Amino acid sequence: MGEFNVHRVRFFNYVPSGIRCVAYNNQSNRLAVSRTDGTVEIYNLSANYFQEKFFPGHESRATEALCWAKGQRLFSAGLNGEIIEYDLQALTIKYAVDAFGGPIWSMAASPSGSQLLVGCEDGSVKLFQITPDRIQFERNFDRQKSRILSLSWHPAGTHVAAGSIDYISVFDAKSGSAIGKMLVDRQYMGVSKRKCIIWGVAFLSDGTVISVDSAGKVQIWDSATGTLVKNHLVSNADVQSIAVSDQEDSFVVGTAEGTVFHFQLVSVTSSSSEKQWVRTKPFQHHTHDVRAVAHSPTALISGGTDTHLVIRPLMEKVEVKNYDAALRKITFPHRRLVSCAKKKQLLLFQFTHHLELWRLGSTVATGKNGDTLPLSKNADHLLHLKTKGPENIICSCISPCGGWIACSTASRFFLYRLNYEHDNITLQRVSKMPVFLRSALQILFSEDSTKLFVASNQGSLHVIRLLEGGFKHLHTFQPQSGAVQSMCLLAVSPDGNWLAASGTSAGVHVYNVKQLKLHCTVPAYNFPVTALAIAPNTNNLVIAHSDQQVFEYSIPDKQYTEWSRTVQKQGFHHLWLQRDTPITHISFHPKRPMHILLHDTYMFCLIDKSLPLPNDKTLLYNPLPPRNESDVIRRRTAHAFKISKKYKPLLFVDLLDEKTLVAVERPLDDIVAQLPPPIKKKKFGT
Repeated sequence: MGEFNVHRVRFFNYVPSGIRCVAYNNQSNRLAVSRTDGTVEIYNLSANYFQEKFFPGHESRATEALCWAKGQRLFSAGLNGEIIEYDLQALTIKYAVDAFGGPIWSMAASPSGSQLLVGCEDGSVKLFQITPDRIQFERNFDRQKSRILSLSWHPAGTHVAAGSIDYISVFDAKSGSAIGKMLVDRQYMGVSKRKCIIWGVAFLSDGTVISVDSAGKVQIWDSATGTLVKNHLVSNADVQSIAVSDQEDSFVVGTAEGTVFHFQLVSVTSSSSEKQWVRTKPFQHHTHDVRAVAHSPTALISGGTDTHLVIRPLMEKVEVKNYDAALRKITFPHRRLVSCAKKKQLLLFQFTHHLELWRLGSTVATGKNGDTLPLSKNADHLLHLKTKGPENIICSCISPCGGWIACSTASRFFLYRLNYEHDNITLQRVSKMPVFLRSALQILFSEDSTKLFVASNQGSLHVIRLLEGGFKHLHTFQPQSGAVQSMCLLAVSPDGNWLAASGTSAGVHVYNVKQLKLHCTVPAYNFPVTALAIAPNTNNLVIAHSDQQVFEYSIPDKQYTEWSRTVQKQGFHHLWLQRDTPITHISFHPKRPMHILLHDTYMFCLIDKSLPLPNDKTLLYNPLPPRNESDVIRRRTAHAFKISKKYKPLLFVDLLDEKTLVAVERPLDDIVAQLPPPIKKKKFGT
């Protein structure tokens, strides 16, 4: 693998936002997740749970409800009283509509997907018609005395259940009139509480309504008679969320204690056709409140204050025991938050509303392999750059020379010139940035720091020449097809001649920067691209996909390389394909053209193309043999993949030079330490 001096960086104080809502789409097998900072993420469950799209947050958008409607349309609503529809192609907000009912607490799309219901602070339930372009207000349902915190349609679309404070209302969906009310018992562990909040309701085909509340109860009701059929006390704290499977034979609930409970409909006896709901499995994968749950055909999905998105597979529903059968926790975004200026050994960290620039420390000490050396000069925090306004930062980048910083929000693009004088740093903002650079999804500087490449959410790529006092717009590559397709990943060749761009679909376009024209398009692949990079000298494009396949494509020859064809013929090791986190960064050794360096959250790997590929009988995670072994044994155990799991969770790994590596870690314990304290649970013996 080679010997490297490693800068082990742990001062990136990044804390993901907590999860507020999740919404599963059965038709496209995608999961929408909203976080407390207003960010909305789209995960493709068919593509190894890859986070293929995201919408940046906004300080005024506290999302409380999220749902899918007909035609793969995504809506959210929140405490600012607005209903928002998202443009899934351009990755922007299509429009926002005020519901005029105060803060919105709940939302549900009708089974047909043509209508949208929202529950408001003032006790109103409002029905909207979903038209091809927008939503249109249709009517109000009978107003209730308190806020509407949860909503659920009957699968036939005839009735609606609404959870409020102390009671559940049932409405006729056609007339909007309230036809029933079910009062919830305020008793909590034998003590009368003042209020009982209905956090979630689910309406089943047979007329059953299931409710979860702040008294820790899961209750099953007969909506026709308004009577309580069954009561399950599952928690000493709030039960905050519920989701039912499409077959209505199981449901999942999440509690404020961090526990997820699975309920299943089982026969009372083996010979009886009578069935009842039974609590079958509790799961404790969270440390804090489980604010949202979803139920896919093969998994239980949960998320909450501890920022983890947990996918727990239902083993009886998983046909093939591959990576779909593994429990996974997704904590970090599947996009880069760190960029590096190799020449000056600087790191730029991206946060929600600010950027931090750090200079790496150095040491004069020496030692043997594996030693941790003391720093003779500590890392310096050079710059704290805060953006104005309520919008979150979408992307950022520092130039390889360390002289430029660029970042973008949904409506503004910022470019800064940096000057270094000994230990002092001066910052000068470039004014009058063109309007077309707004809402950039990806920013990249050329290797010589003379050009800036900006990918917009409209599918166009802008080429900017950087001048000492400003910039000059050179060219715009327009999207190839008529449809708008956002470009999410960029890679530029070290010689500055080639630019590769990957969109939200699987295709990769390669542009000739000198001639300012499209050079070729890499054949489309079924799984989205997670990382790409262009090798020095050879100009080979290396592409990683979410199913853990890695391709190498020769840009000059417009075809896959021999090494790539060999890989596809032989196939990757089964343990490599079973990894459940995507490759997020690829780079190359400056002096060894046969070496490719790539990493995901839990490992970094050096692929040596000169060595044979490992087969399934070989150890993939191959430890280095003892030094006294003969060269024959060394050669026999050597294969192309050299993997290190020493550093994790990894947010960034790159080579600063041929002998120096930088690894940015973010230990999960450091994140938990910055979260609010969880509900204290009494343990045995304390």
